[in-house]
Amino acid sequence: MLVQKYTLSPGTSYSTPYYIAKSVRPGPTVMIVAGIHGKETGSIQAARKLVGMIRKDQLRIHKGSLIIVPTVNKKAYRQRIRGVPDLNRTFPRSAGQAAKHALSAALFDVAKRYHPSWYLDLHEANGLSQRNANVLGQTLITNPGSRAVPVARKIIKEINRTIGASSHYFNLRRHELPGSSRTAAARILGARAVTVETGWSLPFSTRVQYQIDIVRRFLSEAGLTKG
Repeated sequence: MLVQKYTLSPGTSYSTPYYIAKSVRPGPTVMIVAGIHGKETGSIQAARKLVGMIRKDQLRIHKGSLIIVPTVNKKAYRQRIRGVPDLNRTFPRSAGQAAKHALSAALFDVAKRYHPSWYLDLHEANGLSQRNANVLGQTLITNPGSRAVPVARKIIKEINRTIGASSHYFNLRRHELPGSSRTAAARILGARAVTVETGWSLPFSTRVQYQIDIVRRFLSEAGLTKG
């Protein structure tokens, strides 16, 4: 399948590629971002692998469009740091407000241009939520009242059936985080926006595979791929 490569923030020190795969059949748009935090490398690798899978026809977009930004904050990724400032606090908080950083502004401009039905923000976090309800590792997070909740619940139930160790199970969190890309996509664009958080304590390859599996399930639920 043809995957077109574009550049976010071209001509700047924040320049980074993003990719769009379009089916010939009309349908919804799903946007996937990773690397808003540069040290969350499992999610970045998963997004890169998804691009490769589409190019190799291992993942087929049946209808609609898929946008993937694998490494939003390349500066932070090169240093393997979260990022200064924390980019995930700089997105617009309302339709009339501007982003507080040039890179978050550029990313949100892409989101506004394509107006995705679904917006998935891939991250990693400390801890295992099955053991401690106060940590975010192994969670799907969406805003309270989000239309994404039923699908997120379904995906959690399905993926937990594939996980051998119950301590690694995923859980749902409903939390609004003003300034984050997820909450901006939900509030301003009306997208069904979900943050995917894998737990850092797990092996790298396991985290990457969880991220890929979860994204593929969301793509199927959105109608872009055939189950």
